[in-house]
Amino acid sequence: MKPIAPGTVIFHRFRGYGVLTAVNLLTGWVSARFGSESRVLDLNLSSDEVQHADGEPIRFRLAAPDRTPHARLIAMVRALHEAGYERLYLHSWPRPSGMHWRWHLFTGTRNWIQRPWREGWYGSGADYIFNPVMGWGDRPGAGTEELVRTLAKFDPEGLAQALGRDEDHTAWFKMVCGALLPGYMYSLDMGTRNPLALGPLPVHPVRNGVPAYDGPELPWPPGWSRLWRHPNAVRRKVLI
Repeated sequence: MKPIAPGTVIFHRFRGYGVLTAVNLLTGWVSARFGSESRVLDLNLSSDEVQHADGEPIRFRLAAPDRTPHARLIAMVRALHEAGYERLYLHSWPRPSGMHWRWHLFTGTRNWIQRPWREGWYGSGADYIFNPVMGWGDRPGAGTEELVRTLAKFDPEGLAQALGRDEDHTAWFKMVCGALLPGYMYSLDMGTRNPLALGPLPVHPVRNGVPAYDGPELPWPPGWSRLWRHPNAVRRKVLI
């Protein structure tokens, strides 16, 4: 399915051409304005026969869109690793409600606790489902090459800090990409896990209708277990 976001031109057989003003990729409801009407109309993508301007149907149930950008981010990070930006890292964890997933890209030293925060390098599925962009000038549905190009243009100084080697993490990330893409993401959520016996890396689908992950068990990032050997490690877990 083509990406949809606020501003997408649509066609409805009873109302004609309109423009989306709001999108909820989690529920399949959208709002659209038609012609000179002052009020918006709420439509359900599963039953209201909404189409793109070129006539392609927008079918929420048959082609559910990604509710989270993590798979696209994983592919982008892999491409940057292959280009020599191996000191680029992706952290992902759930919001307290458990309904959405957060993400954070950071560069430089691989420190999962004291991560540098740069504008545009982090986000949440709670925002993504209404406007599916990363936030650095990318378009909805942008591919890997476009995401790399727009990120480099948005913050060249920040991306330059990712230049360098981190062979252990790059090898782990490449293995994770091969197992997860294109339908799954990893989470670094500790939950109630024993820090010294973590078990396999948590894996989740990025859209509805994707079966539960049944691939090989994946290890946690290199050096992750060493974070919890500090006396105050359990209390610091909330910062991850």
